[in-house]
Amino acid sequence: MKSLLLLVLISVCWADQPSDNYTLDHGRVIHIQEENGPHLLVEAEQDKVYSHRGGNVTLPCKFYRDPTAFGSGTHKIRIKWTKLTSDYLKEVDVFVSMGYHKKGYGSYQGRVFLKGDSENDASLVITDLTLEDYGRYKCEVIEGLEDDAIVVTLDLQGVVFPYFPRLGRYNLNFHEAQQACLEQDAVVASFDQLYDAWRGGLDWCNAGWLSDGSVQYPITKPREPCGGQNTVPGVRNYGFWDKAKSRYDVFCFTSNFNGRFYYLIHHTKLTYDEAVQACIDDGAQIAKVGQIFAAWKLLGYDRCDAGWLEDGSVRYPISRPRKRCSPTEAAVRFVGFPDKKYKLYGVYCFRAYN
Repeated sequence: MKSLLLLVLISVCWADQPSDNYTLDHGRVIHIQEENGPHLLVEAEQDKVYSHRGGNVTLPCKFYRDPTAFGSGTHKIRIKWTKLTSDYLKEVDVFVSMGYHKKGYGSYQGRVFLKGDSENDASLVITDLTLEDYGRYKCEVIEGLEDDAIVVTLDLQGVVFPYFPRLGRYNLNFHEAQQACLEQDAVVASFDQLYDAWRGGLDWCNAGWLSDGSVQYPITKPREPCGGQNTVPGVRNYGFWDKAKSRYDVFCFTSNFNGRFYYLIHHTKLTYDEAVQACIDDGAQIAKVGQIFAAWKLLGYDRCDAGWLEDGSVRYPISRPRKRCSPTEAAVRFVGFPDKKYKLYGVYCFRAYN
């Protein structure tokens, strides 16, 4: 009997001990900060922001500190922004601020600064956005032995398109794929960008490189040659392959451009060399594949005339499907890589704005 009474008393005493957090009936967790808990807190009003190439954007970040914990300010506050890489193990320095010392790094030099709306505002402004700026950024605030951080994603408006060169399909290793996209005014797409494109209806039965080194392809209409007719729609994943030896196509991503994309009205059809010269004579350059996709997707450009592009391919953009012009879907139609000596096509040009 005495043993039972002792056990009950121990149980009651244990139940009365305070907890660092507790859960209400509806599942909300309340965190109780102890006296020796964190005295510095970093927050963001939103974890994702949207913009486009050439635009400006603010990555939100604010910090809150307990002044009683740091005395009269003997420690300088250090604000550090980095960009997370696809393997999540490396970080690229973007901007550091500590007192009067402020420095941008790499391609961000001259394009980044702190918004500084208030003493606790660590938000980062990035100007003249590039395609490479897309990704996840970490805002870290350090004061003495205290530090805290948050992550904000920068998403860009744009379009994903599959690409292969004149050599044919499955001819690019990863490094060649990167160069191929750059040459067409684009970068290698991320998985998130491909996934969003798939949700928007992109269906492509050839596997291509993504920026993280994986090989995948999007299927909205399952069929036998593309994983099987009885499979579910989705982004098919081939996994990670040797970047130097394995060869696939590539999925590229591009965004808004600062210029004019147009079909050049010419009195005759042109060979490839004549097409290049015709654009130059018009004060422009022959357009790239990324530019025709951006004009089609972002500007609704529609033209039922096949024309040469910079890579030697012939394509035409249809945003309003109709008979003889992509009757079933809006798309950039691909004619092929014809002999450059054929005088069968017009040309698409691009004139950049200064």
